[in-house]
Amino acid sequence: MGMTAVEKVLAAKSGRSTLKPGDVVSPDPDYIMIHDGVVMGAKRELDALGINRLATPDKVMMVTDHDVIYGSPRAAERGAFNRKAAAQWGVMNFFDVGRGGHGHIFPMESGLLLPGMFYFDNDRHATNAGAIGAFGFRMGSEISRVLATGTNWVMVPKTVRLTLKGQLKPGVHARDVGFHFAAMLKQGKLSADLDYRVLEYAGDLDQFDLASRAALCSTPTEIRAYGVFVPPSKAILEFAKSRAQRLFSAVYSDADAHYDADLTLDISSLEPQVSLPGSVENAVNVSEVEGTLIDHAFIGSCGSGMWEDMTAAAAILKGRRLAPNVRLFIAPGSEATNRRLATEGLLGIFIEAGAVMLPPGCGPCNDAVIGPVHSGEVSISTATNNNAGRFGAKDAKLYLGSPATVAASAVAGKIADARKLLLTHGTENAG
Repeated sequence: MGMTAVEKVLAAKSGRSTLKPGDVVSPDPDYIMIHDGVVMGAKRELDALGINRLATPDKVMMVTDHDVIYGSPRAAERGAFNRKAAAQWGVMNFFDVGRGGHGHIFPMESGLLLPGMFYFDNDRHATNAGAIGAFGFRMGSEISRVLATGTNWVMVPKTVRLTLKGQLKPGVHARDVGFHFAAMLKQGKLSADLDYRVLEYAGDLDQFDLASRAALCSTPTEIRAYGVFVPPSKAILEFAKSRAQRLFSAVYSDADAHYDADLTLDISSLEPQVSLPGSVENAVNVSEVEGTLIDHAFIGSCGSGMWEDMTAAAAILKGRRLAPNVRLFIAPGSEATNRRLATEGLLGIFIEAGAVMLPPGCGPCNDAVIGPVHSGEVSISTATNNNAGRFGAKDAKLYLGSPATVAASAVAGKIADARKLLLTHGTENAG
């Protein structure tokens, strides 16, 4: 029997010719990523054990993306600690404030993370690696063990295949697909267990660029998928080759690979989706909540922070102003996108519309350390999830939508169907 793509990646990094779900291996990672919020805890843990040298400092990627703007003395202290830690550990791939952006975005854009790669990460949104055809494995607080030894044991996960059929209609985005898929699982219209499993996409995937693939990786993470994998298209391979900082080899599942479940989702008639407060699984057609008044909006996060997400929002905001009662925060996913916003005029569009521009990184999606909501307020955003308290006040109502839906809602002052505003511009955006 053949292997799935992720089984092949783990086999290659573990010196094995074959693997199956349940096998335990200790893969040799291409990178070990640690984000700013957990560096202090990891270093103090290793210091207490007398470990002051990392096993493979050349593979460590330290990223400042969660707390980019220091809003408290504690945050400033943590930033200073991290810079000292990077120097003491000899970490060469240290992407501090202003030097990279979101750790789940800029490595793919810059050719660091490439098809076929494997890496350990403390953060669960390592699933984004699937957008480029790589596999990221979350270690949580045990990332300190990987830093000390260079690896950790991994039990090979099962894989669920989701075949997407049809082409998205104009104005419908990849985030809408993820929200709809989560709703279908919750409603029992599709049946699969994603707990400690990889979700592998198949089907009509050529319509999805890298940003759309990152969006496809976002929602499954919130419904317990441990990994997501999108087989690289020719366009993705060309993108990777144009930026690659080393040689790479793309990986694809064998025709006779075994899947824990095999699902099919027709997306040809899908409408823009909005996830109701409490869970990404509470997705409905935008028409069902259209007109709901909002106070707060956010565009960004590892699911919707790439250049194409920004252009989708700009298509709505161009020549328009935000509703007087709405504040809109925008956080680009990378410094490269930030520079491009300035050089290609989108920054001006956002500022003229009245949006608040944030530095590249997580933005409010990091538990609203910036841009929070007040008690009783209503928000719509492209955040990774909308659990109660995600943006501050636990009684605030948090809705999720695509970048276009969020931008349209910010202009209207209430949840809106972006397609109606796009048509008034005389354009359409399939995103």
